[in-house]
Amino acid sequence: MKPNINVTPLIDVLLVLLIIFMVVAPVRPARFEAKLPAEPKNVDGTKQHPNTIIVAVRPDRSIDFNDLKNVANTGDLDGVTGLLRERFEYRIANGVLRENSNEVERTVFISAPRSMDYGTVVKVVDAVKQAGAEPIGLQLDDLR
Repeated sequence: MKPNINVTPLIDVLLVLLIIFMVVAPVRPARFEAKLPAEPKNVDGTKQHPNTIIVAVRPDRSIDFNDLKNVANTGDLDGVTGLLRERFEYRIANGVLRENSNEVERTVFISAPRSMDYGTVVKVVDAVKQAGAEPIGLQLDDLR
């Protein structure tokens, strides 16, 4: 007698798995939602939204915090972390909330030139996260 493998149950299992994957596939997130500042910073001298926080990394590796110039450099990011923590504590104490929400506004945008290396920008993102910022947005300059 020659042994026989009955593949009929295996095909049934395969069809059930195929149906499960077909049903689950459309449920997974299919897009990436980005948050943009309510009123972006304009070059023509108009004022930005008062709740917008922009941490800008300059080509010389100095860091600007909104209108404050050279608050830190990429080698020592304690100045940025301290400023952000103070700003968030102020917002918690005074009830500065996100639009249409009951959460404290902790959105931070990081701006860096395209020529800046990836590791430097990641260090800045980590320092901003340590301060408690959420979400963090990356601003792209020179969109083409």
